[in-house]
Amino acid sequence: MSIAAYKTTIRESETPRQIERRILSRVTGQLAACAEAYDRAESKLDRGAILADGLRDDLATNQKFWHELQFDLAQPGNGLPAELRAGLISLALFVDRQTSAVMGGNAGVGALVEINRSIVAGLAGQAPQAAEVA
Repeated sequence: MSIAAYKTTIRESETPRQIERRILSRVTGQLAACAEAYDRAESKLDRGAILADGLRDDLATNQKFWHELQFDLAQPGNGLPAELRAGLISLALFVDRQTSAVMGGNAGVGALVEINRSIVAGLAGQAPQAAEVA
């Protein structure tokens, strides 16, 4: 089966919600793989090396997902309730700011991973996990 046929089959067998969940799950896994090392790095130089090893590309993919989501949410024909759309747009704006801070070596990746995991859980119809208290 060709790649085009495979992609058509996926589009025809998955709902938009399932596609969003699958994409965001993949991106979140990629971010999570680097998050601990990046967040524990002691210098911007160490963080820069982790960014160069692939985290920058993962962050860009995550940011692109959130930009696309934000664009879709802002469309007049979007069927989600206005309050939910506004909340998700605010979250998308936070993700954008946080991503810029991470790329600059000034913030950790963990917050982005947790946001994505909460959205993935919501897309799966699950209640988000409560944050662990240290």
